[in-house]
Amino acid sequence: MTTPFLKRTGIATAELITGNTPPITVIGNEAICNTFEPDTIAQAVNARRCPGVTDLVLNPDAHVGYGAPIGCVLLSPSHIYPGPVGVDVKCSMSLLQFDVPTADLADKRLRRAIINAIEQRITTGFASSKSLKKAPKFTDEQARQAIIEGASESVCQQLGIPFEWTQRCEDSQHFAEDGTTATLEKRYDELVASGLFRDLPRQLRQLGTYGGGNHFGECEDVQLADDSEQTARIAEVFRLRPGCAAFLSHCGSRKFGNVIARNQFKILQEKFETWGIPFPAGDKELVYAPVGTPEATNYLNDMALGGNFATVNHLLINALIKDAFEEILPGVKANLVYYISHNFIRRETQGKDNSMTYVHRKGATRALPAGHWQLKGTPFYETGHPILLPGNPSSGSAVMVALPGAELSRYSINHGAGRAMGRRDAQRQLDQKTVNDQFNEEDILTNCRNYPLDEAPKAYKDFNAVLESVKQAGLAKEIARLHARFVIKDADKADD
Repeated sequence: MTTPFLKRTGIATAELITGNTPPITVIGNEAICNTFEPDTIAQAVNARRCPGVTDLVLNPDAHVGYGAPIGCVLLSPSHIYPGPVGVDVKCSMSLLQFDVPTADLADKRLRRAIINAIEQRITTGFASSKSLKKAPKFTDEQARQAIIEGASESVCQQLGIPFEWTQRCEDSQHFAEDGTTATLEKRYDELVASGLFRDLPRQLRQLGTYGGGNHFGECEDVQLADDSEQTARIAEVFRLRPGCAAFLSHCGSRKFGNVIARNQFKILQEKFETWGIPFPAGDKELVYAPVGTPEATNYLNDMALGGNFATVNHLLINALIKDAFEEILPGVKANLVYYISHNFIRRETQGKDNSMTYVHRKGATRALPAGHWQLKGTPFYETGHPILLPGNPSSGSAVMVALPGAELSRYSINHGAGRAMGRRDAQRQLDQKTVNDQFNEEDILTNCRNYPLDEAPKAYKDFNAVLESVKQAGLAKEIARLHARFVIKDADKADD
């Protein structure tokens, strides 16, 4: 065991008990618990002791984050914590399903042509899309509207996004705390007038771009996890097509979300110092604001602006991916499977008494099973919604669906594999030729001359072991495994 304070409650569940700290729910078998760093455990304990925190869940992909671990779920009915969101507001996953048989992509020249078509439309790293030949063209005012309204019908129409896709989103629009867009508009204009955004036009041009670090686009071969009728039925509802190509994307709110998130950390830290309030556990990243205060309201409104940017960013990326495939494979059809986030706060009912609370998911993704009331009116009420879990290009990624047991983890599961090595450690310890050769041997193309070492498969935890913990804990069932055929990546520093 990583720590003597872990008390086993099941094969893949435990409680972390330290002194007078209320128990922390831990999802992970023994092998996974051995991956938790001491600093990860310390952050979990510190976050659990914070004012107003009623629950904390540590997921199998957990590792050190801002104040609270990446890969945790924090609940509080009375306080808002920016740390368990981080600086990439509403970092998210999306999956676009094509009708192209994966066998057609055996030709490396065809895959390379699609990669080139994508790179003419979507940038990686810190670049904006302005210089790309086939990047989307939109005005600053249209980008402003997207940030204020999210994926409204008007925004989708102007940016060439199929509006039907919004029915396949965890949420397609975010509103101010008072339920209006007018307040978000006022807040956005205040932030712009304050001079917060030093190069706003450039940041707006990042709509429809990936960014760097752990963000990526990946063409997948879709294979069902088993041949059961239940899996086939759920896959049909999800619109998965076994044996066909799909496209998995990971990105968030880019520089725009980063700026407003860091600004909120700064504001709250200055408030703490002005008021003489001690930082929880002496950690500045564990600042908070009581619900109902102007500080909490401003944070939630700023988060909504970042959330709208991230939502439109993802949907626009998927529209551009569809265009790229259509250029190389005329007549191809594509459907959005789902869009789901993992760095956000939502007000939800939780627990046996269905009390309302703020659920902070940092590197954790929502997992609502069949029949959950929040899925009423969606295509997924009778199945549960798709859960998109990125692993790594070598081990693959997964599409899962929540089981009733997800109540244990506050209707949340991990958002991926989680890091096993820090970025600097990976760059020091891994060999570039070995990493490149692995991709060549597995016939996975990339757009990189050299695949970034800090994003190599070995820099991440064993994805199969992580998934096994989720299954053994009874949280979710695997519906499909996604096997990479090519990867769009960048070696720049991660946004989140």
